[in-house]
Amino acid sequence: MSFEEKSAWLHGVISVIAYVVYLAIVLPMLVGVELGLDGLSPVAYELPLLATIVGAIVAAIVGSIALAVSSPRSAGQKDQRDRQIYRFGEYTGQSFVVIGGVAALLMALAQWDTFWIANVLYLCFVLSAILSTIAKAVAYRRGIPEW
Repeated sequence: MSFEEKSAWLHGVISVIAYVVYLAIVLPMLVGVELGLDGLSPVAYELPLLATIVGAIVAAIVGSIALAVSSPRSAGQKDQRDRQIYRFGEYTGQSFVVIGGVAALLMALAQWDTFWIANVLYLCFVLSAILSTIAKAVAYRRGIPEW
């Protein structure tokens, strides 16, 4: 497994773990709260959201450093195939970023509570990371699909 493939898996797994931690913190807060489109302000989701995002970024940096230290020869070496696979995975994953942006825009126009807007954006960022990781993993195993 190449360094770039390991890095892709690392970032995908970290994204999933961070989101699961976020859900484990926030979902219990929703117990007993009336779920509406406007009025979830008593739920303090902001700190857990920011903490898990920052934690995921720090974990990705530390994990990338650990990968580089564990295989110093292959770290930083990208060939043309690695660049193409990275680009393919990122382009594929960006679809969820666009979906999340459009959904957040529509929610804001409908004046939904910021809880929903922030959570749909976070979910779409995580789905983007997952889709990107899967696309890269498939491309490393089977090659980049020709259109």
